[in-house]
Amino acid sequence: MPKLLDYLNHLDQNADARTTHEQNPQQAMTEFGLSTEEQQVVQSGDKEQVAKVLGISSAQLPSIEVSMFSAM
Repeated sequence: MPKLLDYLNHLDQNADARTTHEQNPQQAMTEFGLSTEEQQVVQSGDKEQVAKVLGISSAQLPSIEVSMFSAM
């Protein structure tokens, strides 16, 4: 499973991880091990870009909570 998908699942399932991400997204993503490209995709908040990096259709992604990404 791609590291980016692991991270998104981690945020979805862990309230503490979401809080950490909201407070300092760059540090949270770096500590999780996301590449620079993956971090840029998350920071873009663009569902199409996220899907492209994951190699899937954007229709296959659940709704992305924009507020989680817009703080970056």
